[in-house]
Amino acid sequence: MELRHLITFKTIIEKGGFKKAADHLGYAQSSVTNHVKDLEEELNQRLFDRLGKKVVLTTFGKEFFPYANKIIDLYTEVKEKANHYDEPSGNLRIGSFEILTSCRLPQILLEYKEKYPKVNLSISSIDYQNLNSELQNGNIDLALVLDKKDWNPKELHVERIKDEPMVLISPLKEKDARNTRTVLYTERSCAYKGLFDRYIEENQLDVRGSVDFGSVEAIKQCVMNGLGISMLPYFTVKNRLDQHVFNGKIIQDRDYEVTTFVAYHKDKWISPAIDSMISLIREHAQQWD
Repeated sequence: MELRHLITFKTIIEKGGFKKAADHLGYAQSSVTNHVKDLEEELNQRLFDRLGKKVVLTTFGKEFFPYANKIIDLYTEVKEKANHYDEPSGNLRIGSFEILTSCRLPQILLEYKEKYPKVNLSISSIDYQNLNSELQNGNIDLALVLDKKDWNPKELHVERIKDEPMVLISPLKEKDARNTRTVLYTERSCAYKGLFDRYIEENQLDVRGSVDFGSVEAIKQCVMNGLGISMLPYFTVKNRLDQHVFNGKIIQDRDYEVTTFVAYHKDKWISPAIDSMISLIREHAQQWD
């Protein structure tokens, strides 16, 4: 089983077709076809179904994909160790929740690039529901996640970085009393949506309606304009509270806190690039409000 065949197989999936994979890898399309054919013959299983102009993974192809990723990762690990890298280098793909990307990562990334210029960084937003598969399939190497304190998926290694207090925010002026009965949620899969529901129930808030948002910044703007109330992590609203653009009540009960985690797959080799990023996140977390 040749490594180049596995890389071709992975690239076809990532790029969405044989021709795009050939262009990306600098091969003739016939070479890509032959790589797949050789791999299918060796495995004695079809990896792709050709449906007209579309190419889709077979059931076996879907099951084989994580194994191909592991083999490629192992090769990368051996190659980097053999080269005795003195400093982090190569590619580092980080997946992060949108609010962590905007509020926590910028200073970390700036310092990281200054310290480790040989590392090619890639940052992407991740959907909570796809987190495990993104790490399992090797689409990202490391994830920065905001979740409940007891979050501990069995297939991932997770490290608690910082507990984050929550804040109930409301408009400065109650122009319309009905609006203060409207709750503004982040998307339903968000970890602290359930905490907000529990707070509403335990404090018997008079809720008459709700609006869901895909952006924390949009929620803050809407609270500023009197649309309703929301519950967000303190670090996401600290600057706005300092500017006195809306009211904020910090929830003192630690049961309502969420936690920032660093996560990676348990089978993932921790390269110097990954290890140095985790160390830098730990350092910065000591200064976080």
